Amino acid sequence: MKLTDAQIQEFNTNGVLIAKNAMVSGDTQPVIDELSEFIDRRAHELYAEEKISDLHQDAPFERRYGLLYDQSTEIGKGLDIMHMRGKAMFEFLSNDNLLDTVESLVGSEITCNPIQHVRPKPPAKFDGGQPVGGFHAVPWHQDAAVMMPEAENSNVITCWLPLGECTIEMGCMQVIPGVHRHEYIRHQKEGGTTIVPDLMPDVKPEYLECSRGDLVMMSRFTPHHSTANLSDKCRWSIDLRYQPTGQHTGRTAHPDFVVRSRSNPEDVRTDYEEWCRLWIDAFENPRGVSMHRTD
Repeated sequence: MKLTDAQIQEFNTNGVLIAKNAMVSGDTQPVIDELSEFIDRRAHELYAEEKISDLHQDAPFERRYGLLYDQSTEIGKGLDIMHMRGKAMFEFLSNDNLLDTVESLVGSEITCNPIQHVRPKPPAKFDGGQPVGGFHAVPWHQDAAVMMPEAENSNVITCWLPLGECTIEMGCMQVIPGVHRHEYIRHQKEGGTTIVPDLMPDVKPEYLECSRGDLVMMSRFTPHHSTANLSDKCRWSIDLRYQPTGQHTGRTAHPDFVVRSRSNPEDVRTDYEEWCRLWIDAFENPRGVSMHRTD
């Protein structure tokens, strides 16, 4: 879905936009199926190791992960994009509906930034004695804080999309709109890469409730956080970043790749096996920089 002029203006003004119905259910269903298969496989492994006692095989996708996580937090080991390296996820990174929306903000030469995650956020009651929300309640931060300073001028757009309902009760994101033009705010390590409390903008936060098919787009300088999931369902989301090809990614330790090029279509990476090889090489032969910008 291409953004309208009004939507582009909203993004430029607020540093955040919810592009409603940017995608259809068929866009994300292969990813959900792939995640479901991974969770089922991990559940059977943990069951064989006697680390869980109930497979909850009949539970729906939005509930099963939380029920398994309650028995063993190891259910999520290896689940993130760069570790799981699923073919359906690789193909989704180049999804046309997704890239049509991104193109409205970064142009037609698009690179997939290597900072990318899939996030299952289980109900807070399953957080194993952690404070409400535990480490699944992300503190106030800017995405620029997890990038090298060399990417300060790169037009990196965060693309956050839910794989189901994302409500206030489920711990949806909150953002502080309209302050992204102030650029980078100092962060600290205490509390987990978070904005220095005394430097927090004095602006009323807004909740970003959204649903599967919607696409949340944010500036790298937009402060945001999430709260505890107080529902009985898991809040699933994919957290991606895209940018104009040729600009610094802010994460030289990990592989980026071209996903769309109107001028040089032969540059687009379509080789799934090569994508996997690049990630494996990045972990087995570390080089480059992966950093958080904190005091």
